[in-house]
Formats: sequence, C-alpha cells, structure tokens
Amino acid sequence: MLLGTDVIIDVALDKRPHSDLASEILDRLEHGYRKAFIAWHSVSNFFYMVAPARGERTARDFILELTRFVEVAETGTEAIRYAAALPMTDFENAMQVAAADACGARHIVTRNMKDYRRSPIPAISPRDALGELF
Repeated sequence: MLLGTDVIIDVALDKRPHSDLASEILDRLEHGYRKAFIAWHSVSNFFYMVAPARGERTARDFILELTRFVEVAETGTEAIRYAAALPMTDFENAMQVAAADACGARHIVTRNMKDYRRSPIPAISPRDALGELF
C-alpha cells in the first residue's frame, strides 16, 4: 500500500476526525502488520504543510520516525513519464499513482477518493484500509 500525503498530514497536524483513523494505520504499520510506502514527493509536501504549524524540527522528527517503518517508493524518470501519461487531472495524484506502481502497491490509502477515479491503482479510504488490509 502507498499512503497518500493527506494521511500522514492528518496525523502530524492532528486533523480531527481524520487523524484517528490515520493514527491507527500508522500504529499498525509501526507494529509490522503490513508493509507500506510513501511517495518521494510526499515528504517535501508534508514538510511544507507541517513545518509552519508545528515547527521545522517537529516536522523533520516526524519524517525520521515515519521512515523507520514506512519506506519511500523508489522512482525516477520512467515514473514521471508514466505519471504524465495517466489520464488524471491532478498531476500530483498521478505522481502518487506512479510511486505506487513503482513499489508494487495494490492500493493508495487516501481521503481524496474522487481524484483517483481514473487511476489504474485503486484508492481506498483510511477506514476501508483498516477494515480490508489489516
């Protein structure tokens, strides 16, 4: 599974009510229930959303802790070409799909289901991920 940026931001910024489900997912991943990835660009997006609210050190520490049990999907030029060719209107979401494809993820866990309707890799909500994937 690939975690969408919104899922990790929900935890770091304690965005209620979404943070409860997102925290449960991260807790289960930390305890080894499943392997998960994040996209490379999610890390910078996360940092620039969280650092102003929680401070740069807190944002960096969160990233370091997260990457103890969540891997960054390895992508490169071919992944960007793949993303650019996808019939999706939001390029950042197409990059998420490309990252998911690169790491072999079968699902993208996100609250943003509507923007993944044309994705070849299905998006699944955090609630459904907890019920179906763990």
